Amino acid sequence: MLTTPAMVPTMAGASVDPAMVGNGALHAYARARMADGDGALGLAVASYREALKQDPARIEIARRSYVQALESGDRLLARQSAALLDRAGALPRDGTLLLIGEALTAKDWASARALTDRMLEEGNFAFLTPIVRSWISLGEGQYAPPVIDGKDRFAALGLRYADEHAALQALARGDLATAAPATRRALAVRSGDGAALRLAFAGQFAARRAKAEALTLLPVGSASFARARADIEKGKGLKAAGAATTPAQGFARLLARLAVDVSSDSSGSALGLRLARIATFADPDGPEIHIVSARLLTAQGHAAGGVAEAGKVPANGWYGALAQAELIDALAAAGDMDGALALARVQAAEPGAEAERQVRLGRLLAQKQDFDGAATAFRAAQAGYEGDQLPWTLLLFEGSALEQGKRWDEARAVLERAAKIAPNEPVILNYLGYAQIERRQNVEAALELLKKASALKPQDASITDSLGWAQFVTGNVDAAVPVLERAAAAAPTDSTINEHLGDALWVAGRRYEARYAWAAASVFAEGDVATRLAAKRKMGMRPEYAAP
Repeated sequence: MLTTPAMVPTMAGASVDPAMVGNGALHAYARARMADGDGALGLAVASYREALKQDPARIEIARRSYVQALESGDRLLARQSAALLDRAGALPRDGTLLLIGEALTAKDWASARALTDRMLEEGNFAFLTPIVRSWISLGEGQYAPPVIDGKDRFAALGLRYADEHAALQALARGDLATAAPATRRALAVRSGDGAALRLAFAGQFAARRAKAEALTLLPVGSASFARARADIEKGKGLKAAGAATTPAQGFARLLARLAVDVSSDSSGSALGLRLARIATFADPDGPEIHIVSARLLTAQGHAAGGVAEAGKVPANGWYGALAQAELIDALAAAGDMDGALALARVQAAEPGAEAERQVRLGRLLAQKQDFDGAATAFRAAQAGYEGDQLPWTLLLFEGSALEQGKRWDEARAVLERAAKIAPNEPVILNYLGYAQIERRQNVEAALELLKKASALKPQDASITDSLGWAQFVTGNVDAAVPVLERAAAAAPTDSTINEHLGDALWVAGRRYEARYAWAAASVFAEGDVATRLAAKRKMGMRPEYAAP
C-alpha cells in the first residue's frame, strides 16, 4: 500500500461542568472551553483571562488558564495562573521552569537558586540543574561551569546540553580558548539541526574579533548562511548578532533545545510546546526561540500561531532564511498554499539553496498535484551530492512524484536506483514492490520485494497490506487473508487495507465478512473509491469493482 503524509488537526472536547465554576465566571469559562475545543486560541485565552479575573479561587479555571496561556504565548496570564496554582500546591512541574525564567529575567539570583533547588527535588527536570546553576553563577559574577555527575542515572540527558552551554558561557565571558573546542563538541551532538546554533556561535566569535573562527562555523556557498558570512567578512552588524548571552537567554536556549527533543516523540509534543513558550518569555527577542516555537505550534495544529511566531524573526536578518522555512510550513498548514508556494519558490531559487529547500518546494507542488514540478524539485535537491553520497530519500521522493504523475517507466528506474543504494530500506522495497503489483508487472519479483520489506518491518500495517495484497494478486488467497487481517487489525480505519481485506475474503468464500470489511472501508472513503465500495456492498465482487 502506498501512503502519503497528512496532517489533520484534532479538536478537543469542550464540555463544561457548571459545578466547578462560580456563577460570575460561568459564561466566560464556557466560552473559553468551546473556543479551546475549536482551536480558537485568541478567543480562548481572552475568555480564560476573564473567567480567572471573576473567579480566581477556582483551581480548574487557573489550571486551564495556565495551559492556554502557554499555548497562546500570553505571559501575563501564565504568570497569574501559575501564581494561583503554586499557592494551591497544584502547579505543574513545567511551572517551576516558568518561575525560574521569571527570576532570571529579574536578575533575582537568590530566588532563581531556590527555585532550581525545588526543580531538583521535584525530579522531572532535575537533569537541567547543573546547567541552570552555572548560568546563575554567571549572573552573580562568581562563575562555576556546569558539572554533571557521570554516575547520575540521568547524566546522559544533561550531558546532551552541557557543551553547548559551556561554550555559550565561555563566549559570554570572552574565554575563546575554552569556547572553541566546546563549540565543536556541541555542534557534533546536534549535527542534524544545528544551523541556528552555528549562527549563534558565529555571532559570538565575530563580536569578539575572532573572525576566522566565526567563518569556519558557517559552510561556504550555503544560502542559509550567506547573510551572516557576508556581514562577518565586512565586519558589519556584529554587535546585535554577537551580544553577550545573559542567564535568562541561556535558560531560554536550554528550554528551546529541550522542547525540540521532547517533541520528537508525539507523546511529548504538548509539553514541548509549553517549554518553547516559556523560552519565549525568558528571551522574547531571541530569533532561534521564535523559530522553534513556530515549528512546534504548526506541528500541534496551531498554524496561525506558527505564522505569527515565524514572522517575529526579520526576514533579512541572519536567521531570516531559517524562519522563512518555518513560515512556509505554517502557511501551508493554515491553508494558504499559494503563499507557501510563492515563498518556497523564492527560497529554492536563491544561490546556494540547500537540498531541504528543494524538498520543501517539491512536497508543496506534490500537494498541488503538480507532480512534474515536484519531480523536478526533488531532482534539483540531488544536485549537490556525489553519486555514492546521494541520500536514498531524495530518489524515493522523485520516484514517488514520477509515479503519481503517471510517468511509471521513469519512476521505476529511479526507485530501482534507490533500492540499489539502500537495499534494506523497507519503505523503498514496499513502494517499488507495491507499485508493480498495482500494475500487475513483474508480480513474482515484486512479491519477493514485499516479503523482504515485511520481514524488515513486520509491524508496519501498510507494508503488511502490500504483502497480503501481492499474495492475493498472485493467486495465493489462503496466504493473503490472514496477512490482510493482521494489517486491518493494526490499522482499522484505513480504507485501502479494509477494501483489500474485503476483496480477499469474498474470493475466499467469506461473503458476510467481506461486506463487513467493505463497510469499514466505506467510513473514510471518498470519490470513486466510495462509489466502488458501495457497489461491492450491494452487488458483491465483480471484476469491474476490484481494487487496483
